[in-house]
Amino acid sequence: MGDDLRRSRQWGWLAGLLAVTFIAAGVGAFASANAPAFYQTLAKPSWAPPPVVFGPVWSVLYVLIAVAAWLVVRERGWKAVRAQLALFLVQLIVNAGWTWLFFALRSGTAAFFDIIVLLVLVAMMVGAFWRVRTLAGALLLPYLGWVAFASLLTWSVWSLNAYRL
Repeated sequence: MGDDLRRSRQWGWLAGLLAVTFIAAGVGAFASANAPAFYQTLAKPSWAPPPVVFGPVWSVLYVLIAVAAWLVVRERGWKAVRAQLALFLVQLIVNAGWTWLFFALRSGTAAFFDIIVLLVLVAMMVGAFWRVRTLAGALLLPYLGWVAFASLLTWSVWSLNAYRL
């Protein structure tokens, strides 16, 4: 009975972390309702992906972020990983903020500085999660790579469209 209760709690933790992660994604997505149309009007570097790539990539990354947090919680319990979970929550807020800054407010400057902060937070989260459970840190490496790529893309698009952003 005890094992079943622990198992059901663990699945509940995963569901909760997925919910928190996708709520943050939804907050960001709300700001990007007109993003594809606006993005198409911007000058972009030749290596910029088409708009249809962003949704699937972010969806996979959000699942990886939530699963990584879940693995950390499973490894040590909620109380022991408060600092790691605080980092998890802060980076989700900063992540959602980028979309509002870039697409809703159309501030390339603010969006660029936001994504640099996000890059630092994700790197810190990789290290913090890695120290608790290697797999959790490893699951965040694609996110770190994508945010690094997105930082370069933000800089490039902002530079090419300084008059509009």
